[in-house]
Amino acid sequence: MRKAIRNTADRAHRYPPFHPDQLARRIAGWCGVDGDAVAVGSGSVGVALQLLQAVIRPGDRMVYAWPGFDAYPMLARMAGAEPVPVPLLPDGRQNLAALAGAIDATTSVVVVCNPHNPTGSLVTAPELAEFLARVPDHVTVLLDEAYVEFVRHPEAPDSLPLLAGRPNLVVLRTFSKAYGLAALRAGYGLGDPRLVARIRGQQLPYGINAVAAAAVEATLEAGEELAARVDAVISERERLHRRLARYGLPVLPSQANFLWLASGPDTGTDQRAHALNTARIHVRHWPGEGIRLTVGHPQDGDAVLSAVAPVGRGAVATRTTRSAR
Repeated sequence: MRKAIRNTADRAHRYPPFHPDQLARRIAGWCGVDGDAVAVGSGSVGVALQLLQAVIRPGDRMVYAWPGFDAYPMLARMAGAEPVPVPLLPDGRQNLAALAGAIDATTSVVVVCNPHNPTGSLVTAPELAEFLARVPDHVTVLLDEAYVEFVRHPEAPDSLPLLAGRPNLVVLRTFSKAYGLAALRAGYGLGDPRLVARIRGQQLPYGINAVAAAAVEATLEAGEELAARVDAVISERERLHRRLARYGLPVLPSQANFLWLASGPDTGTDQRAHALNTARIHVRHWPGEGIRLTVGHPQDGDAVLSAVAPVGRGAVATRTTRSAR
């Protein structure tokens, strides 16, 4: 992959394709879908914005779970929609009944993030099927699977077969997480060709640079390397979860490449966020809600454990300056 990036960088003076049609066809073949069922964009967030611009009319509403991906409310406003956040359940799962209940005649998009960012919780196949059956035809379901490669749950949904017969469903994926191409901004959406054509209609000309396209094509051939990298992250995720739980910390099970330390009475989560920051460990902190800890190398996990290990109830030690991304 690095060789592909270097070789393409030497041609940086040349324009990329006006639209990334070849890359879309390549991804379609890799996913086993028709070429007209794939839209490509600047990361999954770019495809999400293209979708919203295609289906939202001024004054429409967009429903999503919260806490969630920070970009959801931003994207809704950019597309002219009213953001409608729906609180999570106490166990960090998305409240699908409440999400469905928040849909009204002015709702044009509902988002299900699976696994959920930031808690790592999973909507199982039966839960997702039941939810989709409750969504009216006029509402587009954005199924955000940015972290799907890290899922190992026995009841995880197989989302691509769900697209058949559901013209209002779009599955969103990215090369930023498991594939390690975050800085190159490449993502894709899968859906009914008619809806995908509308998403493609919002594609910025020259929006996917040649280096990103070359890196994606190379990484599609690196299946074994990817599998080993993901397995290593999952192994470290489970180790870190066990250790944090052993300390009595409110860590939730995760199906993503991060762990969620939930806030609550006497959990000391906000103090732990301060301790992690003091130890130069960068985490995402939602004050009063929780902390998302991204899983990296074992030494990064050890740095986290050193920073948050309790010395008595709610106390923290800050004995390290390693950075865990």
